Amino acid sequence: MIEVSDRPESRDPSADPPGYPADLVDAIVTERGLHLVLRPIRPSDAPLLARFHEQLSSDSVFRRYFSAHPMLSDAELVHLTTVDYCDRLAFVLLDGADLVGVGRYDRLGETDRAEVAFLVDDDYQHQGLGILLLDHLVDAALPRGITTFVAETQAGNRDMMRVFNRSGFPVTSRLEDEVIYVRFPITPTEESRLVRAARAARWHAARAS
Repeated sequence: MIEVSDRPESRDPSADPPGYPADLVDAIVTERGLHLVLRPIRPSDAPLLARFHEQLSSDSVFRRYFSAHPMLSDAELVHLTTVDYCDRLAFVLLDGADLVGVGRYDRLGETDRAEVAFLVDDDYQHQGLGILLLDHLVDAALPRGITTFVAETQAGNRDMMRVFNRSGFPVTSRLEDEVIYVRFPITPTEESRLVRAARAARWHAARAS
């Protein structure tokens, strides 16, 4: 489980691209005592993202891309790391110099809906990092006019569905041809606030024990 610390990220602000939302940077401490940094992605993260992708298991890649996709092309790396921080936004999780997780949303046209996706390094899974990425994506999306997240995931991807179903938001889904189509509003409700507060309390208790 996770708590957010007040340790600032050591970084060179001059490396930030125009419009970079530095206020979204967070320092994270996992239940296992790992100190991670969560921050918006930069174009200069392309080599880190390429290495992260190449180190993923074939199962993780298949669940994310619905096919064998061992390497990201140069064009894909440019697309995934170059965002406008409004209609398209992505976060990376860093353990020192290593990228260990990424989450993103992409607005659908000129609507208030966005497709959301996240992926965590195999060695860092089952530590609550998926829900952490989702929480931060929600917090970033709402003030940018996005009120609904949608996603597509394989029927067997229980980990991703578990994250969505534990978010506290009213999730609706349908199954077609072994693909689950997910939709949920992200405007906070009393239930979502209670679920998130309970989750934060569990994370802090786990770190204190």
